[in-house]
Amino acid sequence: MSHTPHELQDEFPEFADKLSELKASDAHFARLSEEYYEVNRAVHRAETNVEPTDQFAEEEMRKKRAALKDQIYKMLSA
Repeated sequence: MSHTPHELQDEFPEFADKLSELKASDAHFARLSEEYYEVNRAVHRAETNVEPTDQFAEEEMRKKRAALKDQIYKMLSA
């Protein structure tokens, strides 16, 4: 398992400009990306045992991160 954070700009390098553009112009997109950032950081802290958590909580955070990523991708690719 990789302990590298899954930052949006690394996940979607082909949408780098659109990420910045939507964060500045679309409040809903900005909220989604901020929520993704917070969940992603929590997952990373759990994976690296900076803030250990139980397996089920970590799995739920990963599911939430994946759902947010899917929503963000839909908006980027629209």
